Amino acid sequence: MKNANYQMIFCVVNAGFSQVVMEAAKSVGARGGTLIHGRGTANQEAEKRFQIVVQPDKEIVMILVKKEIKDKVLLALNKAVGLETAGQGIAFSVPVDRVVGIAEDVGEDTKE
Repeated sequence: MKNANYQMIFCVVNAGFSQVVMEAAKSVGARGGTLIHGRGTANQEAEKRFQIVVQPDKEIVMILVKKEIKDKVLLALNKAVGLETAGQGIAFSVPVDRVVGIAEDVGEDTKE
């Protein structure tokens, strides 16, 4: 395992927008992602407060990136699929403290 300077970006969008998410992320240096299908549970009060219509079918795209490009990816996602777009997406990142199985790790000492 490697001590990592990585961030996991989660982008939750309306169904059908995962390709737009990946195109935006790749345009600023991300290499790939993982898609999970989900279902939103927002209520009518939330829809009124934020003046949005919540579609129940969602796609969650998980993108592991180096910490150095995290902000670029988040900004690109907001522009491409943010709340003011048809994708009505939100994106956030969480730190990742250990990573295994990434191609860049090949040949590095993996002993602790």
